[in-house]
Amino acid sequence: MRTVIRLLHEGAAAFGNEPYLGEKTGQAYETVSFRDTDRLSDAFAAALVKRGLCRGRHIALLSEGRSAWVIGEFGVLKAGCVSVPLSTKLLPEEILFRLVHSEAAAVLVSQNNFEKLDQVYSQLTSRPAVICISGRNTEMDIMASRAHGIQEVLYFEELVTEGQDDIANNTEIEGTSVVEALEQIEAGIHEDDTVTISYTSGTTGNPKGIMLTHLNYWDNAHAAAELVTVERGWKSLIMLPLDHSFAHTVGLYIFLYRGLTMYFVDARGGPMGALRNLPKNLLEVNPDFLLTVPALSGNFMKKMVQGISAKGPFISRIFQKGLAAGIARAGDGFTKPPLGVRFASFFPWFIANILIFPKLRAVFGRDIKFCIGGGALLEIKQQEFFNAIGVPIYQGYGLTENAPIICTNAPKKHKFGTSGAIIPSLDVRIMKDEDAACTPGEVGQIVTRGDSVMKGYYKNEEATAEVLKVGWLWSGDLGYIDSDGFLVVTGREKALLIAADGEKYSPETIEEAIINTSRYVHQVMAYNEQSKFTGVLVTLDTERLKQDLDHGPGDPDTVIDLVRKDLCVFHTHPDYADIPSQWRPSSFVIIPEAFSEDHGLVNSTMKLVRHKVREHYRDRIEEMYATGTADPHFPGNREALKALGF
Repeated sequence: MRTVIRLLHEGAAAFGNEPYLGEKTGQAYETVSFRDTDRLSDAFAAALVKRGLCRGRHIALLSEGRSAWVIGEFGVLKAGCVSVPLSTKLLPEEILFRLVHSEAAAVLVSQNNFEKLDQVYSQLTSRPAVICISGRNTEMDIMASRAHGIQEVLYFEELVTEGQDDIANNTEIEGTSVVEALEQIEAGIHEDDTVTISYTSGTTGNPKGIMLTHLNYWDNAHAAAELVTVERGWKSLIMLPLDHSFAHTVGLYIFLYRGLTMYFVDARGGPMGALRNLPKNLLEVNPDFLLTVPALSGNFMKKMVQGISAKGPFISRIFQKGLAAGIARAGDGFTKPPLGVRFASFFPWFIANILIFPKLRAVFGRDIKFCIGGGALLEIKQQEFFNAIGVPIYQGYGLTENAPIICTNAPKKHKFGTSGAIIPSLDVRIMKDEDAACTPGEVGQIVTRGDSVMKGYYKNEEATAEVLKVGWLWSGDLGYIDSDGFLVVTGREKALLIAADGEKYSPETIEEAIINTSRYVHQVMAYNEQSKFTGVLVTLDTERLKQDLDHGPGDPDTVIDLVRKDLCVFHTHPDYADIPSQWRPSSFVIIPEAFSEDHGLVNSTMKLVRHKVREHYRDRIEEMYATGTADPHFPGNREALKALGF
């Protein structure tokens, strides 16, 4: 049987006492081997089965990445249960919906997320068992004693110890020894059984529970590993949330398959603690490669550029010339530029690569080779930047419904501006509609078929039937396959802008153009719902704006004019010249605070949750269109700028 439990057994047999998991518990990282992960997850499974948490039950996980998360989920699967991984960025009411909908019988929760769970626990009709996945300590005991809804807290470490004792003593469970019980459960697990119910982020509507099977994950991990070459003993710092299928496939399962070590960011102190610890953890782990999302890598790029600027004009000139030369030398990554271009660009690139680029690469540690990007479209600007400094980020594309990888760029084959080559086990078509395929290079809906395609949406046959048609998964995403065989994703069909005349256009295309050319825009979301003109919601790089206004007036109306001009820069950029004039933003809403998880405006991979942004700023959007003219000098923008200190 092709199951993830078999992957664990094979990893334990092949790599034994080599480190698989690493977590910082004191001043240094402590590791858990492949063999011990297999053994400890057996013990946790025994404790679950002893409590009746076995086949057919659903168990949620609400925790930041840690060794116990991985061991715990494997224990859940070995007990015959289904895992329901939840994002730690969910709001309490979102957690409540998922626990109720999934009928969770237990929740593995970390200390950082305990109070959030307690807020909604009393609203659950069926009260799940609560298992604290982080260690027992005085602070946790106090939190448990003061809980409003949760009456009893079990502790993961104590359950593992209990399970180890029961296995050692071959304790009986309902007349069967615990060892035999676990063997019988595992023998009854099939490759089409559900591993996870992974809830969508709801970027275009209400969340759905995606059922991914053992075969889904097995197939996707093996196929993806054929495209991206990694070597036994390599290590990575897992910066992404483990609840996402990307971290499951690329982290948990490919690491088992290839003998790699995953270390977790030190999340003691909560999300802010994790952010503070990230730079230090990178230097402690010295990863060989990283998994990232555009928002995270974009933040690294911004800080690098700011750091270089602070060094003065001489260093900045060397950097800018070296960066431009590095971009010119690489071309699109697939088709090399002419020899003359490479020769002319060699010297400025070489100087920067000696004096500056090594210091930028050192942010990621001394062993870094490349990064794999997913979760959202990675702007070509980022791809070119990181490749030029020597830490390439290879863009991939996938859907949770596809477990999740559909295609990826990789060191041996990549092309900037694309999402990469399609994994070998997957059939991909670009369709105009259910009956007609697109011609090569023509944009249409991306449709996939293969063993990595989901089982369906949990308790939602109607939604399942909408996307699974005769074995094919209709992604809802738009794209095309270029002449070199790379998949190019252009946007999401349901997120399309709709003009007053019914014409449609991808918001991502406009957003990428603005982000890649604007000097002042930090975040952007394009908007048009059958209106006469397209508008955008923007958050601003206020530091840069204020620097540029040092020699002139900084009143709100002046800033509005400056931002308006900045938003038009892409009009003359050769990469974006084909964006029709009717879709170029004519007005904008200035948002004084960044789009964040606080109101659910971005999901766990930092992708905009468009419908929530629209709902949250509905009044501001209506103000932009109130007069029927594209004039951004309205009161809301002036007030936003005053709030930002202008």
